[in-house]
Amino acid sequence: MSACEVLSAEASGGVAAALRAVDCLAGETVAASFARLFGAGPGGGALLPALTIGLTLYIAFFAIGLLTGRSRLGISALTPRMLTLGLVLTFATSWIAYSQVVWNLATGAPDEIASVLTGAPNGSATQIFGDRVDMVFGAIAEAAEAGKQAGAPPPPAAAAQQGAQAASAAVSGSFTPANVMWLGALLLLLGTVGVLVTARIALAVLLAVGPVFVVFALFNGTRGLFVGWLRGLVLTAAVPLFVVVGGGIVMELLVPIVASLNGVEGVNGRAALALFVIASVHVALMAMMLKVAGTMVSAWQVFGLAGGEQGRDAAPAAPAAAAPAAIAPLVAGSAAIAAGGRAALVPPASVEVVAGSGAAGGGAGSTSRTHITQVTGGAAAAGLPPLPRSRARGIGSRFATPQTQARAGGLVR
Repeated sequence: MSACEVLSAEASGGVAAALRAVDCLAGETVAASFARLFGAGPGGGALLPALTIGLTLYIAFFAIGLLTGRSRLGISALTPRMLTLGLVLTFATSWIAYSQVVWNLATGAPDEIASVLTGAPNGSATQIFGDRVDMVFGAIAEAAEAGKQAGAPPPPAAAAQQGAQAASAAVSGSFTPANVMWLGALLLLLGTVGVLVTARIALAVLLAVGPVFVVFALFNGTRGLFVGWLRGLVLTAAVPLFVVVGGGIVMELLVPIVASLNGVEGVNGRAALALFVIASVHVALMAMMLKVAGTMVSAWQVFGLAGGEQGRDAAPAAPAAAAPAAIAPLVAGSAAIAAGGRAALVPPASVEVVAGSGAAGGGAGSTSRTHITQVTGGAAAAGLPPLPRSRARGIGSRFATPQTQARAGGLVR
């Protein structure tokens, strides 16, 4: 019997035992998944042929870019490509690198930060938080047992006493202090153990499929999948940090309330109601923390890999009034190119654009005039957009057809 099987058998003993079992099973699942995907042992490496094809395509696309002039040989162009290729090969084929960097950062870094924030002397802050939750639920169970013993009916002495007890039970209904106490304990359980276990299982699933998304970082078309996976990984890794830090404050509030649950005649109704309210506040706090964590991760640019969408959305539109000033010099330049001359591209001396609109049936209308004066100094001084530069700079540029470029002061072939 393995260590994880022993921990799984003891998972029902408390919150801390359940968290230890989940962590052990998550580690075994991630290691086995990595071996099946890209492992070199027998029965593994199912995606190694796909990785070889992907690397071949990556090098082929770079070679085609060099031939067509879309890429060039240089330190600024080769360094990012070589770094990307090296990192992908390292984390996709080496379990030691993947476990020491990705696994340790995703599971150990938030726990270490939580230990520093909560002042935990030794051990894991998550495990210490689980032990405190077990103590709170132990006190709630003791209060419930004491309430049952205090509220146990005496032997029936007369029919009148039995009628009074039945009437009291009917009046109280389901909203007894014991029921309110257990409802608050259930909310507290869902807000602590439920969120922690769910985040750990989701983190294990993301880490198990992580090598596949690391390979997606090679190509521009699939890099968005890698960015989304990395954001999800950071989100599920940061959730336990917020749960432990926020739950520590809630545990401090619950200690005096749980200690006062034992009443003279059973469960103290005021303490049970306070427990229910604080548990509800804790559930709302966890929902708010999930929302905040999602907002922070969605704004992360992922080292500049996710900045393309915002850059395209933020591009200002060209004003409509600049259209006549830009079209007229281009028309003149086209005429000069057709004539074969080498005259400079100079805008006309004066251009007047008249736009009128009137109502149907001969009603009153409005006329707008735009007057453009001559601008000297060539196309650059006239504010013209620069002509696109040729991208044929690679090995295949010698086979490219000569292009005619229009510059300020004349035409150059």
